[in-house]
Amino acid sequence: MTPRAKKRPDGRILMTARWVVGHKDGRHRLYENGEVVFEDGEVVFVGHGFPGDVARRLDYGYALIGPGFIDCDALSDLDTTILGYDNQPAWKKGRVWPRSYLEAGPYEMYTREELAFQKRYAFSQLIRNGITTALPIASLFYRAWGETVQEFEDAAKAAADLGLRAYLGPAYRTGNQLVEADGRIVTHYDEPRGLAELDAAIDFARRHDGAAGGLIRAMFAPDRIETSTAELLRRTAAAARELDIPVRLHCCQSKIEYDLVLAQHGMSPPEWLASLGFLDQRCLLPHGTVVSGSRLVDRPGRDLEIIRDSGASIVHCPLVSGRHGNAINHFGRYRTMGLKIAMGTDTAPPDMIMNLQVGMILSRTMAGNVGAVRSEDYYDAATIGGADALRRPDLGRLQPGSRADITVFDFDRPHSGQVIDPIQTMMLTGHGRDFSTVVIDGRFVMEDRAIPGQDEAADNIRAQKQFEGVMARYPERTLGHPPMNKIFSSSYPIERKGDAA
Repeated sequence: MTPRAKKRPDGRILMTARWVVGHKDGRHRLYENGEVVFEDGEVVFVGHGFPGDVARRLDYGYALIGPGFIDCDALSDLDTTILGYDNQPAWKKGRVWPRSYLEAGPYEMYTREELAFQKRYAFSQLIRNGITTALPIASLFYRAWGETVQEFEDAAKAAADLGLRAYLGPAYRTGNQLVEADGRIVTHYDEPRGLAELDAAIDFARRHDGAAGGLIRAMFAPDRIETSTAELLRRTAAAARELDIPVRLHCCQSKIEYDLVLAQHGMSPPEWLASLGFLDQRCLLPHGTVVSGSRLVDRPGRDLEIIRDSGASIVHCPLVSGRHGNAINHFGRYRTMGLKIAMGTDTAPPDMIMNLQVGMILSRTMAGNVGAVRSEDYYDAATIGGADALRRPDLGRLQPGSRADITVFDFDRPHSGQVIDPIQTMMLTGHGRDFSTVVIDGRFVMEDRAIPGQDEAADNIRAQKQFEGVMARYPERTLGHPPMNKIFSSSYPIERKGDAA
């Protein structure tokens, strides 16, 4: 598998800008008018006054050169958040399968070609937002059951073509939430199907881990804790230990999930995972918002301590959590407790900057204290935190020996305002689209906001058409099968051309 992204340039490349985020003595530091030098995919120098010869010097001016972001819950399909944003509750509005749909026989809502497009489209959006390492996530609501190996063969090709560093593995499950005719939410199980999907995911991992010159790595992705049986989780944990690869499981993200696990197993989600021997340093757990002691759980317990002591990482996704009226309580507290925290976007746009900004706002609000968290705390989580969760000391930081995953963030845009500190200004006025150049593994995968071979305008048109096709199928998967206009509300009355006056 050979990437079609630009080849690595020959010789040493020196990049300079008004600020550089380097890494020294275990933490980030700012170099004013600093330099970064890389060669053959590896950083060889960060600081001032590189003494060696270089093949090329690139001055980015009034900008910040920093490490790429690591997105441990990166959207890889067309985001349907907008469909549920003002249309609640989910079980009435087509985002939980009704039993009638299950009995009719769930089917794939997308063709292979559409799924391949979605991956490439989403991966290009990640690059445009300064994300250089991604662990994709997609909804299984539109699938016959789990994701397919075929789909992830195409995903691996798309990531390699674009030059994105990606951890890949098809999502699988042994259960699925259903809504009964009376509104009760239950879980339907098909364990043989889910275990067969796990076997296929293990085979995929063996074949793809380390592909594309190391850009493609494998992970296991059991979908959610409430759609997993004990046997699935035990076998997943054993396979992750054998292959020594990450495993990501959505956990502690909703009251429905928490209550289902408690009712079925007599334990909270972290308690149950610990009893299965599932938790260790390979585990990444989005979202960590609904735990013992949180505002939604009236039950004492040690959920956060269990996660911390296991070495697992919480994948913090504040933007998507906030859109659903939820938040961790709070980032500063979790950090003080010693929890490992990585970041995920889990929605569109995959604007990690906006994600970090919302996280800061929610954390300060939940704490009732403006000093509860600082800009560098969230920047660390999006870089060092993700690298540490993946056990990759060569990612998330710019220092000699690290991989050359480098971003250029511009401050010469009208909305940037005045700068006294580049990280603080990024957290106050920055946008994901302020990244102009992205280097991954020493390759320039985006320059001057252009990605080779990607027509952004044409892709947006195609994505909208595909999205409307999904909307048209919503009545099939909605309780009572109401028409579309009963599922999706409008902000204001709509008048269309030709309507009677």
